[in-house]
Amino acid sequence: MAAFVFVACSEDDKNHRVVVQNPDIDKAYEYLERGVDDSAFFAFSKAKDIYIEADDSLNVANCLINMAITQKDQGDYFGAQETALQATDYLDESNPEHYIYLSTNYNNLGAATVKLSDFGQALTFYELALQFSNDSLNTLVYQNNIAICYQQLKKYDKALQIYVRVHEEIKSSQIEYARVLSNLARTKWLADPAYSAIDEFLTSLAIREQENDLWGLNASYVHLTDYYADTRPDSALWYAKKMYDTAKKIQSADDQVYALSKLIELSPETESKEYFQTYQSLTDSLHQARAAAKNQFALIRYEVEKNKADNLRLQKDNAEKINRLTRQRFFIGSLVFLLILFVAGGRFWYKKRKQRLELEAQHKIKASQLKTSRKVHDVVANGIYRVMSEIENKEDIDREGILDKLEGVYHKSRDISYEAEDSLPAEQSYAQQITELLTSFATAHQKVLIVGNESQLWDHVNENVKAEIKHMLQELMVNMRKHSHTDQVVIRFGKNEGKLKIFYKDNGVGMKNVHAQGNGLKNTGSRIKNLDGEIIFVSETGNGLKVEIAIPIS
Repeated sequence: MAAFVFVACSEDDKNHRVVVQNPDIDKAYEYLERGVDDSAFFAFSKAKDIYIEADDSLNVANCLINMAITQKDQGDYFGAQETALQATDYLDESNPEHYIYLSTNYNNLGAATVKLSDFGQALTFYELALQFSNDSLNTLVYQNNIAICYQQLKKYDKALQIYVRVHEEIKSSQIEYARVLSNLARTKWLADPAYSAIDEFLTSLAIREQENDLWGLNASYVHLTDYYADTRPDSALWYAKKMYDTAKKIQSADDQVYALSKLIELSPETESKEYFQTYQSLTDSLHQARAAAKNQFALIRYEVEKNKADNLRLQKDNAEKINRLTRQRFFIGSLVFLLILFVAGGRFWYKKRKQRLELEAQHKIKASQLKTSRKVHDVVANGIYRVMSEIENKEDIDREGILDKLEGVYHKSRDISYEAEDSLPAEQSYAQQITELLTSFATAHQKVLIVGNESQLWDHVNENVKAEIKHMLQELMVNMRKHSHTDQVVIRFGKNEGKLKIFYKDNGVGMKNVHAQGNGLKNTGSRIKNLDGEIIFVSETGNGLKVEIAIPIS
């Protein structure tokens, strides 16, 4: 959280240079102070879009950094990495004014990566944070983080070099001195189990008690519990209980879980069972909370993107209305001018005007016919599908037979519609068409989340592949509505190694046998095969359905 507040303060210090009016950024910091993380994330995301439009890269990066820290604090570590890496694209490593943002962002990347136990990559991020650090206290924190990574990688000699150097340099902060002293003693003990580290551990503990440093006390109890675990189990148990009590005070779920694991290991059997029940309940709750955080942030991003698309569509409509009014005014003015100037040629002008109006009327009739054709398609197709849904819930008829027939008619009406629309000018981007197709299957009880459907993703995909992808996605969504009984569907798009990647996941009833597929999913497999692509179905009864698709596009 220290990095969080530091970035926010840095933003306040530079407000005199910000010319963009962005009320969402003030809301974001207000939500942060109140601890409403989801609302803060949403406000930062909206503020980021405003700064992007204003080409204010530094403030864009600041918003992304705060969003990434929020994700990391809520347990969405992969999401935090993704957002933080986006922030680096808006920062200039040659500009000293960006250094505080770069160091904070890389430190958060390291912290998220440590949570994923990738200590080698975390070490790289922490070294970058140290490279751009221009604050002595932050530099000490980054050096400590680097040493911890070396410690986890069992490179104790490198960790000791850092701790010895920092231990000699640190003067002003008792809290930082206690941190370095305790970590130095732990590293010496890990490198040489015969080393007596107890005096240094207890000195560090005393400083932290005097400073009321609860996070530091928690770390000291961890070190003392581990130190006594094999030689004095009773002392280790006493410190494990202190660690558990402190972890609850600082509301650190991860530290509570670790303390409970030690209490289970060190306690008598009767107490151990009780600790195990608490451990199991807390672990389950922690997993559920982090899964919910991931879904929550994905949903917030979806809402932000949807609002952005709606705003762009509204701007387009307003621009068209203004252009239409401008053309109308120009036309009326031209008529008045021509009426005054060309009285003698009125008859000739009248004939030409009449011909032009007739031609315009014909064009309007044709446009109206096309519009009516699309409307008939939507009404007929959706009406048939509603009949399918109703019949599907009746038990006194041959449901499968009737559903197959109606589904055939439904797909024919869809194909006819697509053929008619091929000759029309494109009013929407392909990304918008995909979004509207997928969200048309959402209901009050079935949410459809879309990730990665950006316009540039489809820039180099040919029209034939696009058409097949649209049909394939429609097949998957129809199958979902008919069979999955899910309440949430996630479709993610991406591009990697010259292939377009599409990932589908729902939390429905799944399939007993992924090889025994209906006509719809078989058609989907055939379409992918015709494009030289690959499709993988993964499902277990009761665990939903996952579909992974890869299509070469280079």
